Amino acid sequence: MGRIQLLDCTLRDGGYVNDWNFGHNNLISIFERLVNARIDIVEVGFIDDRREFDINRSILPDTRSFEEVYGKCNHKDTMVVGMIDYGTCSLSNLQPCNESILDGIRVIFKKDKRKEAVEYCAKVKALGYKVFVQLVSITSYNDEELQDLIKLANDIEPYAVSMVDTYGLLQKDSLLHYFHMLDEGLKENISLGYHSHNNFQRAFANCQEMLLCNTKRDVLVDATVYGMGKSAGNCPIELLTMHLNDYYNKNYDISQILEALNCNIMDIYKTKPWGYNMFFYMAAFNSCHPSYVSYLMDKENLSVRQINEILSELAKSEDKQLMYDEQFIKQLYDNYKKTITDISDKSYNNLKKDLYNQNIIVKGAGVNQSIIVKSDVDDSRVTVSDNNRTYKGTVISVNSRADKGIDDKSDQPDEYVFISDSKSYVNLAAQLSDRPDTVKIITLSDVTPNNGDHFDYVFDKEEFKNVIGSDEAGDNSLYILKSILGKCGFII
Repeated sequence: MGRIQLLDCTLRDGGYVNDWNFGHNNLISIFERLVNARIDIVEVGFIDDRREFDINRSILPDTRSFEEVYGKCNHKDTMVVGMIDYGTCSLSNLQPCNESILDGIRVIFKKDKRKEAVEYCAKVKALGYKVFVQLVSITSYNDEELQDLIKLANDIEPYAVSMVDTYGLLQKDSLLHYFHMLDEGLKENISLGYHSHNNFQRAFANCQEMLLCNTKRDVLVDATVYGMGKSAGNCPIELLTMHLNDYYNKNYDISQILEALNCNIMDIYKTKPWGYNMFFYMAAFNSCHPSYVSYLMDKENLSVRQINEILSELAKSEDKQLMYDEQFIKQLYDNYKKTITDISDKSYNNLKKDLYNQNIIVKGAGVNQSIIVKSDVDDSRVTVSDNNRTYKGTVISVNSRADKGIDDKSDQPDEYVFISDSKSYVNLAAQLSDRPDTVKIITLSDVTPNNGDHFDYVFDKEEFKNVIGSDEAGDNSLYILKSILGKCGFII
């Protein structure tokens, strides 16, 4: 392998966490710590002419602004670069490189803009900057599109071409496939880079895999302090420097990075944490834009299983997966909701039929928390006695099994259990693991059955979303069950 360069993009990618508002002192401190750690390349922020100058932020309207923020810092042998999201910065906002603190500019772009974006890169290069061609969402490129990009890049000979795993989707085989295609096709003087995201907890592992590739060209790898970055974050630079020191004879000063982590980054993490979590895993698992997951989770009436079922429909429209379309996900959600509504309507009909002309005892968590529900029949009589465990009528237990407190001589053949939420279902797992057919389960649509289990009556949670958590509802579980029974024709 040729030369290995390590690029830190904390001040740029990390800025997605805090809207790039690090504070001026933190900006200077982080930058100087990275320089003192002997990081090869430091990316100091976005150049975006839609933003006004703010000395506390690392997103600035033009290259001159970076001089005002970092101009007094000694960056020694470290290369300093900024980033432009193609279409957000006019060339007129870029002064010649010899008049700027920036040595290079990285340009990110989606594949459908690759031709015009590479032409823009050529103009940035003409200003004297080392230009980096950044392939956003590398996993969206097929081989033909990547070959086209290689040809475009070879025509302008940028400093580097980088694979950007925007949504953290890359597995080892895919990473190596893209790497070898680029390595074989690009001119030898072009460095090959990799920018990771950690949706699958593979950021660090993928960086290691890339560094094992047999190539003669220079390579560069992106990382951030503590993995700070968009969505699930990036490869943590404290891990990568340790790896490079141990196996590639590098001499990065990790103590300086840890000082930046402790003094500058940790306070941000405590209030606005980033990193691997279920949300970003689900987006990557379904190879989709994270906003699709956000849209469905914001509904607050779907289980994880249901969200995955809806997201799986995205695979039928590959052009939509990584390009967020709110109308499209709304349509998928509405279609899915129709099936839930149908199941709910059927459950109402079945429960009404199964409980017809019966008296109901709703049994809460405590032995003295019984609610008598009369059927819509004259002269209904129900007696409840907790002392001798005698119950007349059909018992519906709320988030518990009533058979623990009912005499075995009870004349009721069926037992009903209402489960109001997933956590209650978990708490009942042992009691329900071997339940007889006479135990009927009533629950809401966002509760997912375990393998082999089944629910007898499932009601649409959305019907109750306005009362769940409401002070007026009192005990939510009891309130919801009473609402279900009321709709079935029982007198509450």
